[in-house]
Amino acid sequence: MPKVKEAIDLLVAANHILAHENVVDAFGHVSIRHPEIPNHYFISCSRSPQLVTPDDIMEFDLEGNSVDGSKLRPYAERHIHGAIMEARPEINSVVHNHSYSVIPFGLTGVKLRPAIHVGAGVGEDIGVWDIHDKFGDTDLLVRNMEHGRDLASFLGQSTVVLMRGHGSTVAGQGLKGTVLTAIYLQVSATIQLQAMQLGDIKFLSPGELEKCQEMFFSDLSQDRAWEHYVMCAEEER
Repeated sequence: MPKVKEAIDLLVAANHILAHENVVDAFGHVSIRHPEIPNHYFISCSRSPQLVTPDDIMEFDLEGNSVDGSKLRPYAERHIHGAIMEARPEINSVVHNHSYSVIPFGLTGVKLRPAIHVGAGVGEDIGVWDIHDKFGDTDLLVRNMEHGRDLASFLGQSTVVLMRGHGSTVAGQGLKGTVLTAIYLQVSATIQLQAMQLGDIKFLSPGELEKCQEMFFSDLSQDRAWEHYVMCAEEER
């Protein structure tokens, strides 16, 4: 099935790109919805993203059940991906990461907002989901569909949700755009932290945000950026 092979190849590249850009390290994961079976998705087995190969890719239904007979060990937090795809049929890719630049905004009352043009993809409404609010004392991991559905409900129609003391999750309509949004979420957080030390920040206006999103999510911009990040990741390998 050519579409499936293409999806898996893109997913492997996405893992390598996110690792090269330090959005993920030994932990974190990225998924893509099955191109021919909408209630299934692909994600790697429980492995460091930098090391992922096509043989590591597993297929799940939206409730996190393995459907391909694989004996590989799955990610415990795969429910993040299935729950968001279940709640939002237009979402075809999800990235979960623990970017050190982003985490501080999930620990404080300081809101992470887009201030640079390439950061527009993160959107204006970035909330902080706290697993403790509903589930009490946990290890902060999204270990089942109840956790995942609560996270997906909190995400709502937004692109990004921060997770208190944990990391963040990014959802998008295409894998390339989702990966690039995760990268520039980290860039935006780093720049906002730096700018806050200098003075007041002028964030993107609603009109600027809309126009910058049109630029960021265009095929021209995404293909150009994807080619760059693929090359950078391949050179390291």
